[in-house]
Amino acid sequence: MPEAATFEEIVEAHYQNLFRFALSLSQKENDACDLVQQTFAIFARKGHQLRDSSKVKSWLFTTLRREFLASRRKAERFADEPPDEATTPDLSEERLATLDGETVIRALGELPLEYREPLTLFYLDEHTYQDISNHLNIPIGTVMSRLSRAKVKLRALLQNATAK
Repeated sequence: MPEAATFEEIVEAHYQNLFRFALSLSQKENDACDLVQQTFAIFARKGHQLRDSSKVKSWLFTTLRREFLASRRKAERFADEPPDEATTPDLSEERLATLDGETVIRALGELPLEYREPLTLFYLDEHTYQDISNHLNIPIGTVMSRLSRAKVKLRALLQNATAK
């Protein structure tokens, strides 16, 4: 474990952001809690191997993402079919103004993971393009492209949500 901070200080400093990220990935509060706990359990076992204490946040987010992907791969072995993509009507400013947080979170959860991850990291956790690139192990150009596509897809999902 890095000497710069105690385990408790690291948990206190990063728990909320990790939980928010885990919730955006898993879409279930219980699963998000499990992911965060698993991440900190791994950190308790392997954190001492981290050479640069300034990289704790990056290490935690990367580990959480890997744990999520591992659990998702396991769950997908038993999945029936992928969800269909829907056609969306136009979103007017009036309908946009009526959106509530729950509707937006639900729509965010419907985005494919490849778009949901960078969108969540950028807008909710306020990571830089470079941080996201490092966390997801993809080029910065891919990060920017996925963010752009994610916004378009999220808008389309919100259009569907307000049309109902």
